[in-house]
Amino acid sequence: MRVAPKNRRTGVRASVVARKRSKDRGAKGTQGGEYVKKRPAEEPPSTVPETATLGGEVRARWGWTEPSVWTERMLTTLEKGVKGGKWYSLIDKVYARANLKAAAEKVIANRGGGGIDHQKVEVFSDRKAEEVERLAKELATGSYQPREILRQYIPKPGSREKRPLGIPTLRDRTTQGALRNVLEPIFERDFAEHSYGFRPGRGCRDALRRVDALLRAGHRYVVDVDLKSYFDTIPHEGLLQQVEAKVSDGRVLDLIESYLKQRVLEGMTAWTPEAGTPQGAVISPLLSNIYLDPLDHLMEEQGYEMTRYADDAVIQCESLEEAETALSTVREWTARAGLQLHPEKTKIVNAAQAGGFDFLGYHFERGKKWPRRKSLKKLREILRQGTKRNNGHSLAAIIARLNPQLRGWFGYFKHSNRHTFQDVDGWVRGRLRSILRRRFRKRGRGRGRDHQRWPNAFFAAQGLYSLEAAYRAVCQPPK
Repeated sequence: MRVAPKNRRTGVRASVVARKRSKDRGAKGTQGGEYVKKRPAEEPPSTVPETATLGGEVRARWGWTEPSVWTERMLTTLEKGVKGGKWYSLIDKVYARANLKAAAEKVIANRGGGGIDHQKVEVFSDRKAEEVERLAKELATGSYQPREILRQYIPKPGSREKRPLGIPTLRDRTTQGALRNVLEPIFERDFAEHSYGFRPGRGCRDALRRVDALLRAGHRYVVDVDLKSYFDTIPHEGLLQQVEAKVSDGRVLDLIESYLKQRVLEGMTAWTPEAGTPQGAVISPLLSNIYLDPLDHLMEEQGYEMTRYADDAVIQCESLEEAETALSTVREWTARAGLQLHPEKTKIVNAAQAGGFDFLGYHFERGKKWPRRKSLKKLREILRQGTKRNNGHSLAAIIARLNPQLRGWFGYFKHSNRHTFQDVDGWVRGRLRSILRRRFRKRGRGRGRDHQRWPNAFFAAQGLYSLEAAYRAVCQPPK
């Protein structure tokens, strides 16, 4: 893949063929209600021979794609590689009614809240056909305008800090979903093997398995990479250049830019972001992966074992010298890319010694792993809500609400050290004993004789899910 010269503004190297921009094209997106200015006329689209066929294997590999967009002929082209490496004439696939309908159905299924227009999912669902038709016409004629994003803050798990969340309207989420249906396979085809975040058929468990395997293989020196406020600092121009490396449809590029330039409404204040892509937008995870993909390939080409999930990454090395060189390489790349490493959280650790490192909810240290402190704190905060001492529900009802939460948590953390499960089980039973003690008109937490009055076997008989018992059944099968 040919590497283009560094961009003048960001210094990021990208495999791009520069596209000539029209002189009248502004960089203001949709500010002030103005439609994004048109990019130059597109070149004729690459064609697929009428004789092109697709075997079952190709369809199976791309089974997650939206079938109304990615037909057999398009998937064949995707597999073989489009002529010139760039895709043209994609906007008609974005506003295809079948694609918009599929995107709308996903938005409805996710049951999220409304944006600044306060439209509820139920209302949007009832009007789905009309909304799809309206969006299709607006996108086809170029009159579509994304609305402002509603900024809200949600608690960070296990922390007093809050994370900014941008909430587009349901209509905009639908359009972004349709756009993602078109773009995702184009970039997914060439994404690095060891990137796992927000990708089809991949997830946290895959990333954790890789990290665990590398630790067992002796890669114990770990560069813990923390990108400071990554989603809020992605340079727009550099990101658009990365997209333009594979997409030459000017109207699609304008649509992406309009989302990057969407005004943000927070309380009575509104502004237009100069960088970043809002967390909460449907298209944001894909765009964030696109911008970090060059880093993934750079580390891979230089022989480093990096595992990345969205903006969380670790680089595992066999020696301290290798880890220091890897960190220096990342520092140089992020500086050119207009990103910043967190000065305190980015560090090199020896996982074979005390201290270890955290990754995707787990803590790794001296050959063992267990839930990191914030993960345990988050679990207790959730369980605490259903086990208050003045809880008026029956014990059976309380346990029925706790069990799915415990079962789901175990499903993710089942590979932890077994002592973790003993501690959580004991804490949950203690909360339940306090509820029962209160019902006998006694104050304080469950203690002393309460353990004889309501022993562990009592709660097991009531059907309480035991993490320790689940661990023994799943992770320590009888020989």
